[in-house]
Amino acid sequence: MGGFNVFVWGMVGLVCFFPMLNHFNGGVMAFHKISLHLQHRSAAKVEDDYRTGYHFQPPKHWINAPMFYKGFYHLFYQYNPKGSVWGNIVWAHSVSEDLINWTPLDPAIEPSKPFDQFGCWSGSATILPGEKPVILYTGIIAKEPEPGYQVQNYAIPKDYNDPYLKKWIKPDDNPIIKPTKENVSAFRDPTTAWKLNGQWEITVGSKQDTTGMSYLYRSPDFIKWTLVDHPLHQKEDTGMWECPDFYPVATTGKDGLDTMVVEGDIKHVFKVSLDITRNEYYTIGKYDTKEDKYIPDEGMIDGWAGLRYDWGNFYASKSFYDPAKKRRILWGWSNESSTEHESADVDVVFTLPGLDKAEVYDTNWDKTFPPESIARNICQVKGTTEQGGLGPFGLLTLTSKHFEEYTPVFFRVFNTPDTKHKHEYKPSFGGFVDVDLADNKISLRSLIDHSVVESFAAGGKTVITSRVYPTKALDDDNAHLYVFNNGTTTITVEKLDAWSMKKPKMN
Repeated sequence: MGGFNVFVWGMVGLVCFFPMLNHFNGGVMAFHKISLHLQHRSAAKVEDDYRTGYHFQPPKHWINAPMFYKGFYHLFYQYNPKGSVWGNIVWAHSVSEDLINWTPLDPAIEPSKPFDQFGCWSGSATILPGEKPVILYTGIIAKEPEPGYQVQNYAIPKDYNDPYLKKWIKPDDNPIIKPTKENVSAFRDPTTAWKLNGQWEITVGSKQDTTGMSYLYRSPDFIKWTLVDHPLHQKEDTGMWECPDFYPVATTGKDGLDTMVVEGDIKHVFKVSLDITRNEYYTIGKYDTKEDKYIPDEGMIDGWAGLRYDWGNFYASKSFYDPAKKRRILWGWSNESSTEHESADVDVVFTLPGLDKAEVYDTNWDKTFPPESIARNICQVKGTTEQGGLGPFGLLTLTSKHFEEYTPVFFRVFNTPDTKHKHEYKPSFGGFVDVDLADNKISLRSLIDHSVVESFAAGGKTVITSRVYPTKALDDDNAHLYVFNNGTTTITVEKLDAWSMKKPKMN
């Protein structure tokens, strides 16, 4: 199931943007399908039947930490060489010169020492002075308490002159960071390091009871680490913080910034992956370098009521700075796979005649549906066929020949009396987000990659990634793409560009 709603500022309204998979069989509507049975199938079978095209996908399993070194992009990913389910985790490794074509290498890090004998979990890469990369990662030293006793380790390349970084060494002075006795099983995912007052600093995801937190550590040499007496950031009732990410963004211009930039005309982004919701949340704020704390800007909200990178199937993200093009690149998981068939890139701009014909937002919905699912339920109840004033309108992707099956990505506009819903929702693949419709235009770009439908609304301000599992559409020679409008008001397609996507070299 997938979707989100968008608040419209100025002329107040509500836009519903909701990808889903529809099957019309005797009036039954089936939404986003989670194929739990895949977790128990052989890796070989999953590989044969379920692959994406131009989204990076390892030969099997899950992806993680990226970096750029000596002309190559390196992507290290969590990989189970013994099966298609979670377990036996190593750091597999692929390289690319263009972020499109990828070549697999041997695993960079594998369980082999007492400090990681039960798994090499997530972490990050940092480039030290002299172009010397180092990996920090979470090692599992015991299976109990579940999900494992966690420590932080480091690894260094065997040959710094090798641009492929094929071989890595795990020094015997690991682990370099041990948990406190309160959090031995909730202490993971060290970040890329930055430097402050001559000291290296990192943060590690954790929790205390129900308070999510990001522990702060300092080191003069990247080997001996000391726990700071306060976390970088914390928030009650948010649970375990996984895969924290902390990086600067410029307040002017479009260039990305290296993680090492801690002062100047900048803001900082603090992102966590919430274990309790399996979604990505972030705030924007100030890094107080005197107190060595992160302070979200006024109005920013931590946790499920706050901002999200993506309103769909997107988790465990990690960003890195690309010095070759002065940009910051974000990677994340979109779990599960489906049949390989169609790949396309569709860019469309819709022009609305105005918001005066928009439906009135029914405040009874606030009482009818649970707060965490209002957005999803509104989209589900209204659907693509119930006629409104402005919408539903959008795209029908992966459509079968006779329309028995399609995956719509669409908008629906509502007038709402206020913006009180801004921080009230925790939907699964759904939510409320602000966009500006002052010019009566709204854009939509959808990347259709076999099982992945990745859509960017309002110039990329709003994103949703969904995994869909069409069957009838794949029985045809080609899946079809349509623009539709089932509202009473005429919506103009001002521009529509569509491309078929070639398949790159992928592992």
